[in-house]
Amino acid sequence: MKLTKLFFALSFFITLLFANNHDKKEVVITTTKVANNIYMLQGQGGNIGVQIGKDGILMIDSQFAPLTKKIKGAISKLSQKNIKYLVNTHWHYDHTNGNENIGKDGVTIVAHENVKKRLSEDTFIKAFNKTVPALSKVGLPTITFNDKINFSMNNENIEVIYQKNAHTDGDSVIFFENANVVHTGDIYFNGFYPFIDESSKGDVDGIIKAVDYILSRIDDKTKVIPGHGKLSNKKELIYYKDTLVELNKRMKKLISEGKTLEEIVALKPFADYDKKLGGGFLPPEKFLKIFYGVVKANQ
Repeated sequence: MKLTKLFFALSFFITLLFANNHDKKEVVITTTKVANNIYMLQGQGGNIGVQIGKDGILMIDSQFAPLTKKIKGAISKLSQKNIKYLVNTHWHYDHTNGNENIGKDGVTIVAHENVKKRLSEDTFIKAFNKTVPALSKVGLPTITFNDKINFSMNNENIEVIYQKNAHTDGDSVIFFENANVVHTGDIYFNGFYPFIDESSKGDVDGIIKAVDYILSRIDDKTKVIPGHGKLSNKKELIYYKDTLVELNKRMKKLISEGKTLEEIVALKPFADYDKKLGGGFLPPEKFLKIFYGVVKANQ
């Protein structure tokens, strides 16, 4: 059990550092059928959504550039149609590093205007002391929006809706109305502590508000594609939201009492959640420090 937890923690630590030296030969792209003509692809980085049909392919997020050939290979097993649109849920490297490869195929890239802004320039991630280099023009969104954008494709009504200051300042949620599927991007990490990017104006309260909005739009039969983790549902998303509400409450109380970061770390205020959520992407202490920084910055 300890070795398993260590493996997941180290795997995500590498991913979140946006390193450029992954051994991509070892990465396997797995495909999960979500509903009708919608699939979830997992490899290394954020979960990819794919909708296929006679009108072509709509793709959500692109993971890492060295994986593009494998990703396209996995998609080609689902459909021989061309990728028509690539929608970025937000700007982070593990969701957009493949943009340039996809863009070179003439695919139209779509994202919130803040995503294009951040991808257009070198961007610093404070939590990992990492500067992520800008993408070239071919990897940038060519269609941007402020609040929402709609697609009518493959007999499906698709809504891409901006969620203000959640995981970052450019997050979008994608609803497939007829299929009853939603892709949350990194607003939702299923099964482990989430990363909230303070340097990209992420906010715990914003994530909670975004999750509340998603919950208001779905039902018990909705399939939920998270930004990271296994395919999910409304019940698990409710647990995630309730967890964030409780952690947020605890952290705000400690900060209001004047506790320093060092004192809070020593208190281990999230210890009762660590066993269930601390064995994945972020080790408990790293998550606690990031969470403190986000809550402190948004007071």
